[in-house]
Amino acid sequence: MAAATEQQRRSEWPLAICVLAGLTGLVILTFYNWRNGILTFSGSVLLAGLLRLVLNDDQAGLLHVRGRMFDAALLLGAGAAILVLGLIVPNG
Repeated sequence: MAAATEQQRRSEWPLAICVLAGLTGLVILTFYNWRNGILTFSGSVLLAGLLRLVLNDDQAGLLHVRGRMFDAALLLGAGAAILVLGLIVPNG
């Protein structure tokens, strides 16, 4: 039981990086600049998609929900949509 917990803890770094980047984007969005916050947030979602695409299932941690291609396509598609919307909506 302890070995499984240690392995799970070591494999959660991709999720931690993506969550911290997403929270940074939300803080920037809320308190500073709307457009830069959206771009940072979309970058975190795109990063999650890229990490899911590159890492195998044992290393992906909680980024591994379904199959690799489904997870990567969903995250990359959502990140691209947020990025496009962030770029076309006026900053004001």
